[in-house]
Amino acid sequence: MTYPQAIHYLEYELPMYQKIGAKAANMGLQNIQKLCAYLGNPQRQFRSIHIAGTNGKGSTAHALSAILQESGYKVGLHTSPHYNDLRERNKINGQLMSKTAVTAFINKHQTFLEHLKPSFFEVLVAMGFDYFAQQKVDIAIIETGLGGRLDATNIIMPTLSIITNIGKEHVQFLGNTLAKIAYEKAGIIKPKIPVVIGETHPETKSVFEEVANKNSSSIYFAQQNYTTENELFKLDSTTIDVLHHQKLLYPQLQTDLTGNFQRNNILTVLHAVAILQEKEIFIKKENVYNALKKVRKLSNLIGRWQILKARNPTIIADSAHNLAAWKYVVKQLNDIADNYEQIHMIIGMVKGKNEAEILSLLPKTATYYWCAPNLERALPANILQKKAYKLGLNGEVYSSEKEAFIEAKRIAKSKDLIFIGGSNFVVAEVLGEE
Repeated sequence: MTYPQAIHYLEYELPMYQKIGAKAANMGLQNIQKLCAYLGNPQRQFRSIHIAGTNGKGSTAHALSAILQESGYKVGLHTSPHYNDLRERNKINGQLMSKTAVTAFINKHQTFLEHLKPSFFEVLVAMGFDYFAQQKVDIAIIETGLGGRLDATNIIMPTLSIITNIGKEHVQFLGNTLAKIAYEKAGIIKPKIPVVIGETHPETKSVFEEVANKNSSSIYFAQQNYTTENELFKLDSTTIDVLHHQKLLYPQLQTDLTGNFQRNNILTVLHAVAILQEKEIFIKKENVYNALKKVRKLSNLIGRWQILKARNPTIIADSAHNLAAWKYVVKQLNDIADNYEQIHMIIGMVKGKNEAEILSLLPKTATYYWCAPNLERALPANILQKKAYKLGLNGEVYSSEKEAFIEAKRIAKSKDLIFIGGSNFVVAEVLGEE
């Protein structure tokens, strides 16, 4: 196969959850265990950090990657989903997996893949493990796809596990209560491997403690050990003082991870750094300072509160697509609203995302441009408009994200803000045009 043929095979011959939904979800470890055994269990050839959670996984993973890179390590990073290039899922020191490596993997293993019939996600996980092993990374940061216990990434034996937070999402797979979802996420906790919990919630804390105790694993709650003061949130940076047990540890810590919702992610990352230092992974305080200032550049982070244009007008894209994430995004929008004359919201969603609850959070005074991402799971824009209208949100329907974006840019004045979100796929379409 050529590279284009290999990409076509991966994206159209294998079932992909992002495109077709539950029909592609393979909740179990049998396929990935067989595939990795066939590959020689490459996941055992490097140290790893495993990250689960409803939101914040990507930012946490990219920040840790940046810190480890700045500390001199060769760092693999597996995340999902991707925006415009599936190679985004498997990076080393911020560089996308090479086209040659993707093509070689498919050509070498196609016969076995067609016999096993794995999902797209399973193949990309195994491909990442194989690539990281071949390239001899020092450590790899592995983000779960869906859940934890039965997620295809959950065959690694990490140095550290991290669970960022718990919110209601994918309830058809993970359960309809926070406690049930927490149990599924807690499935990444391994025997005698420490785990950091990013956000403490009374409904989930006991679940994590119970699973950790059963595994004789040390458990740390970041919010109980680290706090912040003197927070300054700007459009393109966040500056905070970080305290450890009320003692100033990181004064004036600055990061390009913008948005008030990054506070918890930063504390989770710093707690993880402290544990990694105990595991003979050498990270200096200056490495933390230097890395957090340039997370996006070092790790190639895109799609999270990404400033596409700073002014005339300001344009921001964010891939928040569930209720918990939207609560943070709306708070951030409210915090900066006074800086703009008008907010223009380009919104598209996929089905089954608690649309009414999300829409009820959105600012009533904004101008809306309803669209739908170009995939089978998309929620039709006219249905989204009708649901929004009942909640006092007014706007027109557009045939595509591109058409909506063009119209928003035509109407918006220099002191306005254009926000694009609601789905990874809507953001991906915008990034593909920039």
